[in-house]
Amino acid sequence: MALNKMKIVAYASDEYSGSGVQTCTVKINPASYTHNHQVKYNNSTAQGAPGTTLKFQGIPPETISFDIYFDATGAVDQDVVDVKDQLDEFKSVCFMYNGTIHEPNYLVLSWGSLVFKCKLTSLDINYTLFKPDGSPLRAKAGVKFEEALDSSVIAAEAEKKSPDLTHLVLVKQGDTLPLICKNAYGDASYYLEVAKHNKLVNYRNLIPGTELYLPPIK
Repeated sequence: MALNKMKIVAYASDEYSGSGVQTCTVKINPASYTHNHQVKYNNSTAQGAPGTTLKFQGIPPETISFDIYFDATGAVDQDVVDVKDQLDEFKSVCFMYNGTIHEPNYLVLSWGSLVFKCKLTSLDINYTLFKPDGSPLRAKAGVKFEEALDSSVIAAEAEKKSPDLTHLVLVKQGDTLPLICKNAYGDASYYLEVAKHNKLVNYRNLIPGTELYLPPIK
């Protein structure tokens, strides 16, 4: 069975359409890679409080990091290409400034089941073996890619009841304005702004069936 090599395809926009503007095939597949996921919270602790309240802030882009080896000893590939030329090709696809879009390329990293839309954010090159004249024969590049989804995908995946969008809520039995704000914004303290926006005279006693508009909170 033929060995599947990792491929990196460059695109000129975050729509990732067409066949791509450049392609780089990794000659030596990574031995492993790290796929990082995070959730960010604001830590809010009042003075003298016994604990900390975590308030959801957002989900940062995922990242993938690994090492790529570039070899010109002939031990890996009989068709020997200088390490410098291999690195120049990689940097041309992943790292260099694209004057057409005024930024580095958008990338699709694919290897087996891994398909990752991203941009290169970090490149550290360590030269480990040299010719007598000092030219490198082997190099290890530590790379890190950060997820770069297009805006339409982000909008489709976003919760429709995001606090950045004005939306309508129907008051139910037992609802309170702080509770509604807590559910919508993750913070009950916005109840005064919502009361003012809806011109509520008595926000402490909400009538079931009342429609409330929740304004965008910046």
